[in-house]
Amino acid sequence: MAKWFRSEPMEYISIIMNEDAAHDCLADLGKLGAIQFTDLNPDLTPFQRRYVSYVKRCDELERKLRFFAGEIDKFDLECDTAGSIETFLENPLVVSSTGDSGSRKILEMLEVELEKYEVQLRELNAFSEKLTVEYNEKVELQEVLEKARRFFITDASRLRTSQLRPGGGRTPTGLSSLLESESRPNLDMRFSFITGVVSTEECARFERMVFRTTRGNCYVRFAAIQQPITDPASGMLLEKSVFIIFYKSQAIEAKLKKICDAFQAHHYSLPDMDDSASVDMMLTENAQELVDSRTVLLKNQDTRYRLCLKMSHHVNRWTWIVLREKSIYHSLNMFKADVSGMLRGEGWVVAENLHEVRDAVERAHSNMDSGMPSHLDRVPQPWPTPPTYFVTNKFTYAFQEFVNTYGIPRYREANPALFTAATFPFLFGVMYGDIGHGMFLFLNGLSLIWNEKKMENVKMDELSEGLHVARYMLTMMGFCAVYAGMMYNDCFSLGLNLFGSRWEFEGQEYGSVEDGAMAVPTAEYGSDASVYPFGLDPVWHVTSNELLFFNSFKMKMSVIFGICQMFLGTCLKGLNALYFQERLDFLFEFVPMVIFAVSLFVYMVFLIFLKWSIDWNHRMLYATCFDPTGDEWNSDWTMCDLSGNGLCTPWGFSCTDSSTTADKCPLNYGGTGDGCQPPNLITTLINIALSPGSVDEPMYAGQPFIQNILLLCAVGSVPVLLLAKPYFLSKQTHVPIYHHDEDAPLYTEGHDDDDEEHGFGEIVIHQAIETIEFVLGMVSNTASYLRLWALSLAHSELATVFWDKAMLSTLNMNNFLACYFGFAVFAGVTFGVLLMMDVLECFLHALRLHWVEFQNKFYKADGVRFTPFSFYQVIKDAE
Repeated sequence: MAKWFRSEPMEYISIIMNEDAAHDCLADLGKLGAIQFTDLNPDLTPFQRRYVSYVKRCDELERKLRFFAGEIDKFDLECDTAGSIETFLENPLVVSSTGDSGSRKILEMLEVELEKYEVQLRELNAFSEKLTVEYNEKVELQEVLEKARRFFITDASRLRTSQLRPGGGRTPTGLSSLLESESRPNLDMRFSFITGVVSTEECARFERMVFRTTRGNCYVRFAAIQQPITDPASGMLLEKSVFIIFYKSQAIEAKLKKICDAFQAHHYSLPDMDDSASVDMMLTENAQELVDSRTVLLKNQDTRYRLCLKMSHHVNRWTWIVLREKSIYHSLNMFKADVSGMLRGEGWVVAENLHEVRDAVERAHSNMDSGMPSHLDRVPQPWPTPPTYFVTNKFTYAFQEFVNTYGIPRYREANPALFTAATFPFLFGVMYGDIGHGMFLFLNGLSLIWNEKKMENVKMDELSEGLHVARYMLTMMGFCAVYAGMMYNDCFSLGLNLFGSRWEFEGQEYGSVEDGAMAVPTAEYGSDASVYPFGLDPVWHVTSNELLFFNSFKMKMSVIFGICQMFLGTCLKGLNALYFQERLDFLFEFVPMVIFAVSLFVYMVFLIFLKWSIDWNHRMLYATCFDPTGDEWNSDWTMCDLSGNGLCTPWGFSCTDSSTTADKCPLNYGGTGDGCQPPNLITTLINIALSPGSVDEPMYAGQPFIQNILLLCAVGSVPVLLLAKPYFLSKQTHVPIYHHDEDAPLYTEGHDDDDEEHGFGEIVIHQAIETIEFVLGMVSNTASYLRLWALSLAHSELATVFWDKAMLSTLNMNNFLACYFGFAVFAGVTFGVLLMMDVLECFLHALRLHWVEFQNKFYKADGVRFTPFSFYQVIKDAE
């Protein structure tokens, strides 16, 4: 965890290598994933780079692979996995499906292999499209012939008969003329007709267009084709219908053909339907051609399938090889060719991996047997801004990304993720505390952890990927929610009497407790036996003052957690100042901030714990008057002189009717209570500023004096925080260097007057903002932590309402059906509201407490993420 507290030390290095060995050198560096190259050619466009032709070749290979993947998907084939990325990086050189391999010529070999497959596949696709068109035409012609002949055999004779039937329906004029022309062939009254195939979806529009264009001088009939027809372009199955249109004019025929072309309807020329021999011959010939076309088409499809099946075994591996090669040439484009035949690159490397980078560079040159050696050396300072890099694992990765979403940590500053890993699940648990609901979240997290290996190589959507990454965070959140629920003794809004309550009501054994009855302890107050072993006593869940007790407890608890976390953030600011040797920041920012926070807010926590630790029954007993002759008088108490009203206090004070609590209390702490009655902490804290030196109900001796000292310290720290740092900076003759390094000084000599005035003005403004933000932020952020109390109260009250209204009310009906539906409602609202919406709500509020209230005390969040040249990350991002 110490390594997680600050980012890894970085070194800025320069590499000079032989151009012939550059590819192999970067291939080894990409496996390490420990160096981030700096672009030494920022003025060049991407098309002016040295290796742009290689990048274009990789782009072309990616295009071919996408084409292959699309063709494989058409056959619903699954591409074989290339194995784990680690295994691939150990042996990435197998390129062809025949097992041939290469090293520096890997790109050329892959181009030859993919070009061969692309040519074959495109030829097969073109032939398949041509065959599909021919096959579709024959299918459509067959359907047109069959349905046209059926129409002339059945419908035409039926319509002729209906026309001659007395009182029958009226036959359309066109068809009547057609039928008459059949009975009078010598007259030129025969109607012409056109047949074809149109999409079934377009039938209504097609018929309407024909009617409007010909002004109703046509007779149209449709018949659906039962078998869908494959579209040769998209491969989709389309529903089509045969149409037949009767008309009488050459002008109408020209219009009909244009309409067919507009609707992409195929029209076919048929022989005279009265010549049955010609029609039968045409049907027979077309049926034979249809069988032949189908045979050739299936053969083509089988060939394409076998080719795609063969490619599916290698596509993923080819894709990873292309990604690897493309990333190498992208990185080489950042190098500068200062000398012919040599390349120079610069970049950041993790300090502990520097020797591995050096070995990789030397190994690549030794394998080339090059006469010109490589050179790797540290670049002298000043450096550019170093990137930030943390070594994470499966557990810490989610918490680090949680912090990085707000902003990348500055190089070597304290990492909030180290503390977030503990405080975020805990604060979530404080708000969501419930044993039952937390157990649901905890078990879901455990199930994700149990199946993590199974899910690592599975492609997931964004939501599933997020849950998989945050599996350990969810488990911790569920565990902390269960723990907080045990502290609250709350399980689905019900208290669990696991260890036996330490309070009891009169008549509770017989279930006859009266309203307003008071519980009495089962053991002496303050003894070990009077304390519930773990968490809160379950009796509080059945008392009338339950809400009052829980509100007081959770509100104080929220303030304590909030002040402790904010004070931790302030202390981290001091640690950063010490680490970066920022003496002014430590003395005139951190120290005043600590004094201000301790004087008011840490003191508030002290008062809360002090009030909890005092036995107020014992103190109030001091200021209580008793009859010395009564049963309540103890023999070890001091007898008074009975000069008053005959009553005495346990310490021997003679009570009178006008005696106040301060007169009867022997502690002499001052105020109206004199230390013998519990104070209102809110009033006490407000009076520190509004009534200095006045404490109405003190808890310890000298409290007014101590609070005056603390108030003076808090007030005095504000002007120091506001003015001290700008004043001392104005006395210095230094200009800051904008990087942090352990060995180099933070300032260098020399600057002009304009820069000094401009810099000093910015420092004053910045310091004023810093002061206002801290002083007001301590007050507002403390109030913001009350959301812990508010969310916990809302969760418990919602759970209580759901139980009372959905379950308890139906259980009292003594009806099985009512209980069944009541449980269904209870389970539904519990799952939807408390297990889904409230989880998200508590998550977002805990997120805000860390991003705003905790991190703004010390976190700069202006760092640069370390993005190393890593094949593993390149392939993972692509996947």
